[in-house]
Amino acid sequence: QVQLVESGGRLVQAGDSLRLSCAPSGGNTRMYAMGWFRQAPGKEREFVAAAAIPWRGGFTSYADSVKGRFTISRDNAKNTVYLQMNSLKAEDTAVYYCAADLNWAGRGPFKGDYWGQGTQVTVSS
Repeated sequence: QVQLVESGGRLVQAGDSLRLSCAPSGGNTRMYAMGWFRQAPGKEREFVAAAAIPWRGGFTSYADSVKGRFTISRDNAKNTVYLQMNSLKAEDTAVYYCAADLNWAGRGPFKGDYWGQGTQVTVSS
């Protein structure tokens, strides 16, 4: 069992940068692909980014809406995954969720076996 805790969400202005972090409060994520999803008010949760474990190729994947602006990275020594978000837009406002997937290796959908509780990111225009 892996319990994930996100942090770093806050109110920022359009054009600002923000880095989200996700670490397990229990368990170890080194054997999991890690991903970020988000859910805006009145919308379904959507995929943002994912990173496979390094020894399975370390592949990353991004939603088209964040390519070139967001970067997912993982520090296995710290058991932490990050989402660096640059050039933030009002439409990036959402609750951001961290997820761990035992099987994702860079292709196909990232389903998520474990999820965090989310952290709120609000971008004012």
